[in-house]
Amino acid sequence: MGDVPSPIDLRQMADAAEWAAVAMEKRPWRVEFFGRFAHELAGACRVLELGSGPGFLARHLLERLPQLRLELFDFSEAMHQLARERLGVLAERADFRLGSFREADWARGLPLYDAVITHQAAHEVRHKRHLPTLHRQARSLLRPGAPYLMCDHYAGGDGMANDQLYATVEEQEAALRQAGFGDVALLMRQGGLAFFRAV
Repeated sequence: MGDVPSPIDLRQMADAAEWAAVAMEKRPWRVEFFGRFAHELAGACRVLELGSGPGFLARHLLERLPQLRLELFDFSEAMHQLARERLGVLAERADFRLGSFREADWARGLPLYDAVITHQAAHEVRHKRHLPTLHRQARSLLRPGAPYLMCDHYAGGDGMANDQLYATVEEQEAALRQAGFGDVALLMRQGGLAFFRAV
């Protein structure tokens, strides 16, 4: 089975801006997940966000966690541009890294972090079979005992229909364990999104 192609190209400003314009309207409960991210990151200083997009989560975190230095990793320069605009002066505490976590060596040369986080982006590996590899690479960037916070859509009756692109909640947990995380907890499940903490 091949990878699932994306119907839009988020590297193009028109597509990126259109996605950003409706993301919070389509899923207003995203802000509740943002709050849980902030809670989990209360003591973190250096954090990597994978698939950071237009900066919704980044702004929420930087506004609430004054000690935080956030590295925003995304494959779209258009998304980085939107994020810089959204963050304004908060961008002084952010670093922007252009790269794709679909590339085998995306994590090479990156430092260790107090946490690695991703929200509504892990499925951009474009097939659920790639999730354990993504999670294993994220795990390689964590300081000992640091958490990986992974929130994404899931497949199932109250979730997404495409069960090739999206994993079920059970498959998501299994992928995290397959990546080597021994302590995996489902923190939230709402509106088709599941949020895990893995250590």
